Amino acid sequence: MTTDNMIYADDPMNDTTAEIAGRWSELLKPRYLASTITLCLGVALFAFNEFFISTALPTAVEELGGAALLSWAITFYLVFAIIGGMTAANLKQRFGARLTLLAAAALFVVGTMLAVTATAMPQVLVGRLLQGAGEGVVAALCYALIPELFPSRLVPKVFGAEAIVWASAAFAGPLVAGGLTEHISWRAAFFISVPAAALFCLLVLVIVPRAGAAPSASRPIPFLRLAAAGCGILLISVSAAMELAGLQMLFLTIAALILVVSVRLDRRSLSPVLPSAAFSFHRSLGTGLWVVFLMPLFQSVGAVFIVYSLQHLWGLGPMAAGGLSAVMAIFWSLVAIGVASIPSHGLRNRITQAGPVLLAVGLAVLVVALWTGLIWLVPLAQALIGSAFGICWGTLSQLMMDVSSDVERDRTSAMLPTLQSAGYAIGAAVWGFVANASGFAEAAAPETIRHAMLVVFSVSAILSLSAIWFGFRTVRLARAEDRL
Repeated sequence: MTTDNMIYADDPMNDTTAEIAGRWSELLKPRYLASTITLCLGVALFAFNEFFISTALPTAVEELGGAALLSWAITFYLVFAIIGGMTAANLKQRFGARLTLLAAAALFVVGTMLAVTATAMPQVLVGRLLQGAGEGVVAALCYALIPELFPSRLVPKVFGAEAIVWASAAFAGPLVAGGLTEHISWRAAFFISVPAAALFCLLVLVIVPRAGAAPSASRPIPFLRLAAAGCGILLISVSAAMELAGLQMLFLTIAALILVVSVRLDRRSLSPVLPSAAFSFHRSLGTGLWVVFLMPLFQSVGAVFIVYSLQHLWGLGPMAAGGLSAVMAIFWSLVAIGVASIPSHGLRNRITQAGPVLLAVGLAVLVVALWTGLIWLVPLAQALIGSAFGICWGTLSQLMMDVSSDVERDRTSAMLPTLQSAGYAIGAAVWGFVANASGFAEAAAPETIRHAMLVVFSVSAILSLSAIWFGFRTVRLARAEDRL
């Protein structure tokens, strides 16, 4: 019996009726409630912890010292989250989803407690490393389990629910972490994830069956290839800290070579990490994964520089700047809910093509805002960018699962949040390089900052046209492969 048959055999309705019958309320029915809470909680661990830590870290640095290590606390987390996500499918195949999730959550708790009890910044760094590795696996497997725990008609609703979690994290995360840090301690902001992780483990024990692959089916985990990919991402992140443009370019070039070689070696391996068609220009899975990677990469320019620009070019305070920045998360969530409510599976797939288009338009509007100084264009741009992700992210993720073979579906699902994290990490370093090469500096005059921001946002907007090409090609190839 194939995976598809195992997943949907208990569904008495045919595909057309199932699509029409899919309702948000079904996620809250006893049959799916525990699964919904578990997967959303897994995503919440990843999302809320990111905002908790980024809010509390500056205070931790003030108490423990080691300000020079502040950026490394974020870098180590991202790098090991990516590595963890890349190992998730192999670990699931070898040990089963249940044991892998429990072990990853335990690793996350150990890392959190190490950071909570830290007496110096190096201990915080080790804790962040372990947190990243654990959360990378949890986030990847929470994606991989969606088609196993839910019938196809509810998968869009699950992605919509996860979009709500991300939007909630964008708002509540900094607010809760800021309150805990200010009124109790930064350690309390770190610790708050531990009870959530404990609840997650209990739910995993309830909903995820005790199962694992036969030893003969298990492949060895490719540690060397994973280490190489991790080094490539780390070099990209480190390049952002280089003051000389020549060194930055050298690090980025070496990192690109390492990543390209790693992908090529993976394709020839008997124990691959990536699906076989990953990054192919001739398969819908390959071009779709390019969209999954490129959209966060281009959007990361706003994540890095939009709040800074609002404060230094328009004179807004931290709260107002943060509020305008959060418009993106609001529209991502609202549009994702609307798209998930569309009953036609084919229509949802077709409109994914609009996602990269809206992203490019939103980035272009930010360029115009910087050029003209019209601040009202900033929330408009953020709304367009958020809508870009909301209109395509969940549906594109489901399409990537649908076009994968049964054998490779776990690897594909696990790569979705992993590529998203990689896109943000690589984008942050690349846009930092472009900005620095354009004269950006902490003590620069406002006009110099404006010039640098115009350059970096313009480059991002122009390059984002590539995501449009990949988006249209993905739908065209999926139709040719009879997957739409």
